[in-house]
Amino acid sequence: MTKAELVEAVAKSANISKGAAEKAVGAFVTTVSGALKSGDRVTLVGFGSFEVANRQARTGRNPQTGKEINIAEANVPKFRPGKALKDAVAAGKK
Repeated sequence: MTKAELVEAVAKSANISKGAAEKAVGAFVTTVSGALKSGDRVTLVGFGSFEVANRQARTGRNPQTGKEINIAEANVPKFRPGKALKDAVAAGKK
């Protein structure tokens, strides 16, 4: 699903205009991004949690040349699905 498809689905589900839905989706993304940037965790009960994880520096390998390279330490966003989301996805597979 693309962002445009998500906006359309939100507009239809909430019975609002596409413009309002686009603002809502944009505000959600901006708010979650800002919270993660400041080190906060965002939890939506039943859906999941967004958080920042620290990936340690490590040595990798260039697949084209085989040469070893150093990969720097990085903070990366992480999503952990909640039980309700896991159950909904599992029920859809059957």
